[in-house]
Amino acid sequence: MLMLAFESSAKPASVALFQDDALLGISTQITALTHSRTLLPMAEDLLKNAELSMSDIDVFAVAHGPGSFTGIRIGISTVKGLAWASGKPCVGVSTLEAMAWNGSSREGLLCPVMDARRDQVYNALFVNRDGRPERLTEDRPISLADLAEELRMLGRPAFLIGDGAALTASFFAAHAVPFSVAPENLLWQTAWGVGKAAQGKSLQDASSLLPVYLRLSQAERERQERLQGKGF
Repeated sequence: MLMLAFESSAKPASVALFQDDALLGISTQITALTHSRTLLPMAEDLLKNAELSMSDIDVFAVAHGPGSFTGIRIGISTVKGLAWASGKPCVGVSTLEAMAWNGSSREGLLCPVMDARRDQVYNALFVNRDGRPERLTEDRPISLADLAEELRMLGRPAFLIGDGAALTASFFAAHAVPFSVAPENLLWQTAWGVGKAAQGKSLQDASSLLPVYLRLSQAERERQERLQGKGF
């Protein structure tokens, strides 16, 4: 089975091609260009170099969140369009689960963290079982203070992955929480992790593929605050 996987939930744009669970190729870039300009050209170049076309793909996978609201929408819209046009199935996976694959050779707790602002991160905890990340918690927005307390109770060092790693590391260092930070080549989200996380997941049609934001956007929060201020 040929799978084309997309990751656009944060700063990196990434596309990976799989034959079953074997990686055939990957393209990743971390630039200021919007993902709407980069994802499809990257996918087309990847397929061209593999002497394949979009019609050869059996399933499309994408990180459906949490993450950047705009980035998630771009990734999901891209995969929906490709799935609808080809009549092929798709699968959405947790961004955090996909990130955990970057630590699949590491001991200890895998701790993907994405900066969620307001002294919070999007996070879930995982541990390796036979080279696969096994989930310990659900995806959640969590304060750095609460995450630090949870890790103290677990009593194991955390391996930090993601764009929230520097922020989290600074807080943990100030509060005596043991941790290590992923090296740069393992720090960022990639479509390789999306493809690995998608293995064995139930396939879906394009109409059922939806984003998972975990919390309201800033604009929606501000609207609710204005309404509450008016007594609605």
